[in-house]
Amino acid sequence: MSKATRAVSADFLLELEAVVRSRAEAAPENSYTARLLGAGPRRVAQKFGEESVELALAAACGDRKGVRAEAADVIYHLLVLLEGSGVALADVLDELRSRR
Repeated sequence: MSKATRAVSADFLLELEAVVRSRAEAAPENSYTARLLGAGPRRVAQKFGEESVELALAAACGDRKGVRAEAADVIYHLLVLLEGSGVALADVLDELRSRR
């Protein structure tokens, strides 16, 4: 199976969520995640929005490499936003399942 066709499991995303949570509890001078969360919910939301726009622009330009990189940034910043909002990724996944 090629890298392009491999599916990311929910377990992997939950592992990433745990990494974000652990970094959120680190000293801000040692963790970008902690600094971002420390800047408050508006900054976290702003950063998520910026990354989302960058993803959309990369897609609009047909920049596959850019889409890949920006999508990873969006997923990371989504996990930070969820952490800062007190919403568990499992709850988001449950919401998605209920819509299927």
